[in-house]
Amino acid sequence: MFEPPAPTTADRMLAAQQHAADQFGLRTTGRRVWGYRGRTLSAAAGPHWLRVVCAEAGTEGGTLWDGPSASRALPASVPRPDLFRIRDWTTDTYAYRAELYAFAPDPIVSPRPVLDADPGLPEAWWKGMIAALDALADVPPPTDREAVREEYLRRIIPQFTGHQADAAITWSTAHGDLHYGNVTRGPHILDWEGWGRAPYGYDAATLYLYALLAPETAARIRTELAAILDRPEARTGLLTVAAQILQAQDRVDFYAELAGPVREHLAHL
Repeated sequence: MFEPPAPTTADRMLAAQQHAADQFGLRTTGRRVWGYRGRTLSAAAGPHWLRVVCAEAGTEGGTLWDGPSASRALPASVPRPDLFRIRDWTTDTYAYRAELYAFAPDPIVSPRPVLDADPGLPEAWWKGMIAALDALADVPPPTDREAVREEYLRRIIPQFTGHQADAAITWSTAHGDLHYGNVTRGPHILDWEGWGRAPYGYDAATLYLYALLAPETAARIRTELAAILDRPEARTGLLTVAAQILQAQDRVDFYAELAGPVREHLAHL
């Protein structure tokens, strides 16, 4: 998903991946999938999917570290690969966690988080995604997990969009990173490390704004998810995603590509 990190980081993570595969009695194959700056490394491992995450020793734990394991408490109606096993270990300088998942039976929608062309999603995808968002919204917002912090969104929304967040925010449970590299054509939703409380409509807004470079798909999303996006309380969720894109445009290429269409959308909000 991201470019490989610096060689020293890549070598360290590849060694950690090999260690994890050995612990599970598996061998990794196929394409390597890197996380941002090499924080994670994933690949197929036999009939499974192996994900390795790292943190500086002593800083492991917390929302992102425990997100995938905590997501096992979500209802089965939220489609995601089963997490079978977890293995932790540490070195003098780094902590590692290996997670062994069921292999998603269908490919991801896009190798990049954003769409730049219509992916030709089947009708079953639209029905499945609407059902998944509905099922997730039915989960009471967790008290110990925040996908988006209120103080953060109240700062970045006016700073980057020129708008204000609603005085009273409606909160719901969200995946928190529902882009097209984290959704398969099933759909199955991948990468649950950041799930938690977010402003209502946050996930639907992510799907919509991340499709603006593919207008046909964006228009379809706007129609299919109208029951969410047209609700007044979804405004803050949409503004939060827009602000995050504009905030990151100088350091992430695909956000820079989205910045113009996002500003145009904000002008008509």
